[in-house]
Amino acid sequence: MLKKRFFKTKDDCEVTFELDTDGIDHADLVCEVNGWQPIRMKKAKKGPFRTKLRFPKDESFEFRYLVDGSRWINDNQADEYRANGLGEANGVLDTAVRA
Repeated sequence: MLKKRFFKTKDDCEVTFELDTDGIDHADLVCEVNGWQPIRMKKAKKGPFRTKLRFPKDESFEFRYLVDGSRWINDNQADEYRANGLGEANGVLDTAVRA
């Protein structure tokens, strides 16, 4: 799940990434904004894996979740999907402010 928060006085968007914990021991967010380096997601006591990042407004970024170090998952609330050249697709986060 993606939750976007836009700021009136800043040119960025805070995004909370959440991933259900069913059958998952650990999860990483992997995205192009930081050169595809995995970002460990924290597991809530009674909830999903979660992490927050800030992204520049009015751009788009590809991302995926790496689960248990070997399985790739897309977010079903991604704004769109793009082929990644490996026979699969990456989720896309769009940070354009919508009226």
